[in-house]
Parts: sequence; C-alpha cells; structure tokens
Amino acid sequence: MMTKLSIALREGTTHAHTLSENTAFMKCFLKGVVEWVPFRKLLANLYWVYSTLEAELQSRCDDPIVAAVYFPELNRAMSLEKDLAFYFGEDWRNQIEPSPAGKVYVARIREIASTDPALLIAHSYTRYLGDLSGGQALKNVIRVALSLPPEQGTALYEFEQIATPEAKRVFKERYRQTLDELNLDEATIGRIVEEANLAFALNRDVMNELGFAEKSSKGLQCLVFKRDQVC
Repeated sequence: MMTKLSIALREGTTHAHTLSENTAFMKCFLKGVVEWVPFRKLLANLYWVYSTLEAELQSRCDDPIVAAVYFPELNRAMSLEKDLAFYFGEDWRNQIEPSPAGKVYVARIREIASTDPALLIAHSYTRYLGDLSGGQALKNVIRVALSLPPEQGTALYEFEQIATPEAKRVFKERYRQTLDELNLDEATIGRIVEEANLAFALNRDVMNELGFAEKSSKGLQCLVFKRDQVC
C-alpha cells in the first residue's frame, strides 16, 4: 500500500515539531513574553524565507509536482511587507537583512529548488500549515503582548482568501488531499519528510539566534534578548 504523504509528514515530523515548541523563544512566546525588537527581527528573517520560497515555487510551475502544491492564496511575502513597514517604517527595505541562520535557511531553499524541486513541498508544508494552524493562536498572543493597534502588526497570519476558521479547516483538508494525490515514489516521500525535519531545524536556528533563556530553580521565567542585535 502506497504511503500517504500527508500522514508521512505528520508522523515523521512529530519530534521536530515538539523540539520547535520547546525552544526558549517559543516557550516564552507562548507565555505571552513577546518584545518588539526580537519579534521584528524574526519577521525580517521570515520575509527572506517566504519571498525566496514563493519565488522558487512560482518559477517552477512547469513542474507538475511543484505546481500541484503552489497555492497563491497562501503567499506571505506581501503580507510580511505590511508588517515590516509597521515595525520598521516605510524605509524597511534598507534596514533589514537575514541573520546568519536566516541566510542558511534561504540558501537551502534555493539549493533544493535547483537540485530536487519536489523537496520544496517540505518547506511549503511546514511554513503554511503552521501559519494556518498554530500561527492563528500566536497572532492573538502577539496582539495582546505588544498592544497592537487594530489590523496592524500581524498580517503574516491574516489570510484574506481563507479568512474564517471553517475556511482554514477546509483548505487544510484540501492541501493534505493534494499531497496524497501526488505521484511520488517511496524514496521521494522519504526525502520530503527528511527535508521537512530539516526545515523545522532551520527555523529553530533562526529563533535560537534571537535570545537565550534565563533559568532559575523554578524553571523558565522569561527570555532575555540580545538587545545589541538591532534589526
């Protein structure tokens, strides 16, 4: 029986997903500890990641496998441009650059796009389904923690064409069904799962650059950010 890619990805990345949830940055994030400077630095890195991923997906739409999982309504680069203008000002393009870990992340996307485009599925899966799922809860944490004005600062998590919870649920089902209908052999499915685990690791590396955990006898209290890293 042929392995279903959606199930292979879900089951094969469980450990990586748990590791990402347990980074110091994410633990504090989920506790409502969010600060302006490190958060906008994260958004800057994500802008490079998404703009690269989306450019590579679009440029390879002649590949039937890549084309099948390219949904323009998921694109985040333009949404991130709104966020960056909010957090940095209108001249944001002159203020941002990817961090060392961000550069590695972007370089990996470009590498597989030219050598094994099917692996772009792994990055699409980890990023977009994360935004449509846990990202929706993170949006609310961010808005409260940073006291954001209405409709500003969280465009990354706003999907205009998939606006309601029900629409998101239906879309995710459609996305997983699309994955399962791809004509992939077992070896390719294995490579995609391996790449998805790498995608989680690359994302963790970006988050780990943003700060370090301060621990006490009571465990994790909050995140102490490296304020000398201005971005």
